[in-house]
Amino acid sequence: MKILILTIGSRGDVQPYVALGQGLKATGHEVTLATCERFRGFIEDRGLNYGFISDDLLKIIDSDQGKALMEDTTNVFRTIAAMIKMSRQVAPLRRKAVEDSWAVAQAVKPDMVLFHPKAVLGPAIAEKFDVPCILATPIPMIVPTGEFPCVGFPDFKLGGWYNRLGYRIVNAMIKASSSKDVRAWRKQTDTPVKRTNVDYLNDQAGNPIPALHALSSHVLPRPSDWPETAVMSGYWFLDTDDDWLPPEELQAFLDNGPPPIYVGFGSMSGRNPKRLGGAVIEALERTGHRGILATGWGGLQASDLPDTIFMIDQVPHDWLFPRVAAVVHHGGAGSTAAGLRAGKPTLICPFFADQPFWGKTVHALGAGPKPIMQKKVTMDGLTKGFDQLIHNDEMRQSAENIGEKLRAEDGVGNAVAFIEKVAADRPVIA
Repeated sequence: MKILILTIGSRGDVQPYVALGQGLKATGHEVTLATCERFRGFIEDRGLNYGFISDDLLKIIDSDQGKALMEDTTNVFRTIAAMIKMSRQVAPLRRKAVEDSWAVAQAVKPDMVLFHPKAVLGPAIAEKFDVPCILATPIPMIVPTGEFPCVGFPDFKLGGWYNRLGYRIVNAMIKASSSKDVRAWRKQTDTPVKRTNVDYLNDQAGNPIPALHALSSHVLPRPSDWPETAVMSGYWFLDTDDDWLPPEELQAFLDNGPPPIYVGFGSMSGRNPKRLGGAVIEALERTGHRGILATGWGGLQASDLPDTIFMIDQVPHDWLFPRVAAVVHHGGAGSTAAGLRAGKPTLICPFFADQPFWGKTVHALGAGPKPIMQKKVTMDGLTKGFDQLIHNDEMRQSAENIGEKLRAEDGVGNAVAFIEKVAADRPVIA
């Protein structure tokens, strides 16, 4: 099959799909991964075809306004208000992403479409080519369940009706924010305009759209009230090449003392990363723990650090995390999965969106302390958290037990089998 994967977002929204794409390619499929331009080299270096989507939406996230949004939105309601403020600026960029997605699809002429929730044209492209599509997502926020609240919603312990309401609100938001662009696309491409132009749960014939979640049921049990078409495959890990070697200075640091605590917040640093970096350094020095700081500290230089703390640029998580004592990060789905697979106790300091959800999930598993929201990160809070990570034997054992289960799971293989089953159940029209 010619498979088109559509995803838009940061590195965490791309890397799992590269792993999935490689798994599909290994079984004989031709894969094109369409996403933001900055990831072209990353995708092509992994042997996949690249499809162009403009970087402009990511530039908004990288802006001061975008960083303010990340720090100031701790639940879905405040997120909505902030997004409304930015809607005039974002609207033309969303339209451009729709246009770019269609241009890639016309070139590929796919036999199947897999789409991230941010790639709103995915179902319409599948409809246009009369091929199956699958919602492929690392976050359980589209398919309703009464068993836990939708990502981004507070857990008021009100039961199933409240939990399901959150999913209805999210799906309504997707339709409200995207229908205009998809409706315009339908008119431009002579595709019949529908009453519902954007729907991630059902196709235009009313059949359920299969939902493939890059999640492990060992971390979040699969809801018993999900339809059979919604599955958890396990995580889609992209492992480092066997011949990859770390910088000599990093290897020397790891060799010359007890395993350090890793601290990194991915592509997110907030509006005051230097304050955050200072709190981390002071907490490490106060507790006497060694540390590795990843990039994103707003001007902080390696020369500013004591000998017990080492700064790195980018090192593959699957190589580094097994060599550290614990991990501290922002709670992206990919970073969370990598830390848990390594069997390391994890402290999550979330900014927004799904990150608080993963922080609570890790804590509920017994694999980490209570999460600390980025705006509330202090040296005292980190000091307490670091000591728990290192000295709480029960927490460390829980993390190790989860790691063993995740390392035995073949998420990509399970996902490929599901994708091929969907294709077999709905024959592709040539």
